[in-house]
Amino acid sequence: MTRCLAVVLAVVAVAAHGSVRAQDYPVHPIRIVVPYPTGGQADTVARVTTEGLGAELGGSVIIEDLPGAGGRLATKDVTRAAADGYTLLLGSSNEYAITPALYKLDYDPVKELAPVASLVSDSIAIVVNPSLPVHSLKELVVYAKEHPGKLTSGATVGIVTHLALMYFRAHMGADMLFVPYKGAPPALSDAIANQIQVTASAKSVLLPLIKAGKLRALAVSSTARWPELPDVQTFREAGLGGFPGEVLFGLMAPASTPADVILKLVAAEDARLRSPEVGGAVAKLGMQTHVLSPQDFINELGDQVRLWKAVITEAGVHLD
Repeated sequence: MTRCLAVVLAVVAVAAHGSVRAQDYPVHPIRIVVPYPTGGQADTVARVTTEGLGAELGGSVIIEDLPGAGGRLATKDVTRAAADGYTLLLGSSNEYAITPALYKLDYDPVKELAPVASLVSDSIAIVVNPSLPVHSLKELVVYAKEHPGKLTSGATVGIVTHLALMYFRAHMGADMLFVPYKGAPPALSDAIANQIQVTASAKSVLLPLIKAGKLRALAVSSTARWPELPDVQTFREAGLGGFPGEVLFGLMAPASTPADVILKLVAAEDARLRSPEVGGAVAKLGMQTHVLSPQDFINELGDQVRLWKAVITEAGVHLD
């Protein structure tokens, strides 16, 4: 009896300690790790969506860019961090669903990360240099067949944009060489300079370049046409069905992070995302706030894992 009582008291003490921890959290700065360089899409998402999060929680937030290995360096760093709510990943479909299907990893993001708060969704477009006489994906396929070996495509390797080009080539039979890039800026610069003719990138990055006439959009991945480009078809309308329409961004924590700490983070981030200033800032980037409950976020990421695995299989992409 004494031993049983001791066990019960120990459990109660642990639970009480967890509650005090959540009540006091945070007592020192929260570190949000971004898998890509400063000034890039992920970094921008982190800064826009978490601005004021520290104040909402009664603490402070530090954003740390940790680029390298296509997002794998930062993701592994967070999976190895203490599960106490003080290290978070600004993760996306890339790190959670695509990377595990492309690479042999010494960590498992699905098992070792806990989805915390869904933030925003973004879509992509396939674009060409304006000198190319095509205005749709079907016209691009015809041109590629009429000029075999003449077209070169390129994008950041191992992420959504790379898969879009490979999926397009496999699904519609377009003959194009693919050039791998380490980031979007050099790929876009080369597309604008006509060093490559075809690329793909995120809406938040492409819109200013398209509006300036530096690149021409052929199709967008979203389920509906972009309001800013009403004449540009969606992938599905262009005959490229089966490709996921959006890329999700959200905060993720090491697995086993206390549920009460996660709920406190969710409540604070939800308040920020629903504020007019954050919503307006996200809209200016060409993105949409994507507020979900923790369970819905988990479910949607599960769908992403399944969908991207199918895309990778159909596109025949293999990376070491």
